[in-house]
Amino acid sequence: MKEIQFRDAIRDAMSEEMRRDKNVFLMGEEVAEYNGAYKASQGMLDEFGPERVFDTPISELGFSGLGVGAAMNGLRPIIEFMTFNFSLVAMDQLVNSSAKMLAMSGGQYSVPIVFRGPTGNAGQLGATHSSNFENWFANTPGLKVVVPSNPYDAKGLLKASIRDDNPVIFMESELMYADKGEVPEGEYLLPLGVAEIKRKGDDVTLVSFGKMMKVAFEAADELAKDGIKAEVIDLRTVKPIDYKTVLESVRKTNRCVIVEEANPVASISTDLAFNIQRHAFDYLDAPVLRVNSMDIPLSYAPSYIEATLPNAKRTIEAVKSVTYQK
Repeated sequence: MKEIQFRDAIRDAMSEEMRRDKNVFLMGEEVAEYNGAYKASQGMLDEFGPERVFDTPISELGFSGLGVGAAMNGLRPIIEFMTFNFSLVAMDQLVNSSAKMLAMSGGQYSVPIVFRGPTGNAGQLGATHSSNFENWFANTPGLKVVVPSNPYDAKGLLKASIRDDNPVIFMESELMYADKGEVPEGEYLLPLGVAEIKRKGDDVTLVSFGKMMKVAFEAADELAKDGIKAEVIDLRTVKPIDYKTVLESVRKTNRCVIVEEANPVASISTDLAFNIQRHAFDYLDAPVLRVNSMDIPLSYAPSYIEATLPNAKRTIEAVKSVTYQK
């Protein structure tokens, strides 16, 4: 095992797959000459050259469409968005072209492409640079959506995403690129659509994904001091969702709190809460509660950011509620 940063796990996954398969290439804004806006492609231009790692104009619609066309013709593009907030101008290519081409062509054209970059807030970047789009893309048939929370998962899931024959939305965070974690020296892949129980517990199930796993772990640590043992589940993939792992945990703990950065309406936590009550209703000793961002645009002011986003305090309050403790 070796300890590396999240950004290095992303780079290693892309580099290993590009060495393995000459059809894999990387393009996006500043991925080449600048080594990536977040240095996630450090050194890749030097190794693979300008034909396989290249910068694009500031035109997400244009280079996303180029990537879809390349994938339809047998290549495996990795498209980096500097932030998924900028993917909105390319939404037609993501939601219509890449996601629906296999069905609309009667199975003649697959689109093996990965769109990757950061999602959600990254501090004081203002409302237009702080949105979460996991639930948007998860609502689109034909797309797979991956949101890792640590370097180990990021590398294994990204390698699997690049090899997948379907379009994959791979969502990271600016606030996680410097996070460190242990990663095996040798090759490994992690299957998409499989959640992981990160911490065992018997009293309540805490479900989250992406950087909100930090909130879940912080809350679980504090709850343990009060004798409440939380089982913490990392979804890792939000399309498809591993309902089986979540339901098995809830049937054991009889309570569930879901922590998600996105706004509450039509969110991943909404879907999870529905499926838990649909398939494990008789096991519940309390309503399923959600801890989401407040339903407002994220402000620039630090005090408003703190009040808007999910945090350990709100998560602990939710757990105390479902366990009927003050």
